[in-house]
Amino acid sequence: MLDKNRVIPLLAIFILLVIGQIMVNDDARQQKDYTDKVATEEITTENTDVINSADITNNASATNSADIINNASTTNSADISNNAVTTELEETTIDDSELISSDIIHGNVVELEFIPPFSGEAYIEVDSNIPSFTEAELTTKSFELYSELDDLGRPGVAYACVGIDIMPTEERGEIGQIKPAGWHTVKYDCVDGRYLYNRCHIIGYQLTGENSNINNLMTGTRYMNVQGMLIFEELVADYVHKTENHVLYRVTPIYEGDNLLATGVQIEAYSVEDAGKGICFNVFCYNAQPGVVIDLSNGDSYVFDDHATNVTTQAMVSEEATEQLADVTYIANKNSYKFHYTWCPSVEDMKEKNKWYYTGTREALVELGYEPCGNCMP
Repeated sequence: MLDKNRVIPLLAIFILLVIGQIMVNDDARQQKDYTDKVATEEITTENTDVINSADITNNASATNSADIINNASTTNSADISNNAVTTELEETTIDDSELISSDIIHGNVVELEFIPPFSGEAYIEVDSNIPSFTEAELTTKSFELYSELDDLGRPGVAYACVGIDIMPTEERGEIGQIKPAGWHTVKYDCVDGRYLYNRCHIIGYQLTGENSNINNLMTGTRYMNVQGMLIFEELVADYVHKTENHVLYRVTPIYEGDNLLATGVQIEAYSVEDAGKGICFNVFCYNAQPGVVIDLSNGDSYVFDDHATNVTTQAMVSEEATEQLADVTYIANKNSYKFHYTWCPSVEDMKEKNKWYYTGTREALVELGYEPCGNCMP
């Protein structure tokens, strides 16, 4: 039999061990639960951070994408818009009248002080016969530009790149209804066709087909139109028809002060495709008529007889020149009360005692009762 005194203590120890093990297990379970909880919270936190990061990333990406798209759209729109504007301006530069006020269209206009007085020749060469077109102007695109009339109703420079595509294909119409600045309908027997003035096309009709365009018509003498301008117009027209090349062509009417009639026109031309080998000139055509004196300020005129034509080297008088010639030496006949130019043939038949050498104005002689000679018409 077991000794009770020994069994009871052993049982107590066993019970204590069991209780201690239970407590240890409970602590371990609590520790595990705590650990699991902490781990779970950490996982939850990590997941939340991941989710938040993803949201932030997605939102940022979405925002950036939207910004990029918007920026790209804005940039492209701006570029397209700017390009469209640029293209429009480029087209305007080529096609519209903006060029009229630029240095390009006006070129190097010859100063009248460097033009010698008219002496019977219809035209002279200017600047060694070299036109003033620049490399920037060279183009094979046909165009035509005309200045608006100025405050005095005068036409200005006209500029074109003459090509076969803008040349006329039909006969020219009537232009008799148009009266350019300084126009007079006047006839003289010494003028070919009798009419002193023509409605001169600044750029010839055969080049651009502009007929009744008031900006392309000026009052010019028959001599300037036929013996001057027409020669160069036909030269260019023949060249373009034969080669189908392009020719830069600029005509500049040159006025002195407020004169309604131009002193003349400067014509420049240059063939593009062959670098001027076919056409290259720079000339000044006089707005003058042999045997006729013209007042360029208003278009008034009168004719010399054959003798006057032979001795006159200047058949064109501007308003300034008229003022300079205000005091003229005349020979008046004290018997017949006629007055003459000093070169008048009638003077040779006049007796010396009847001659009165008078220097002054024509008007003063008329007021003194003298009449102008019917031959020299002073």
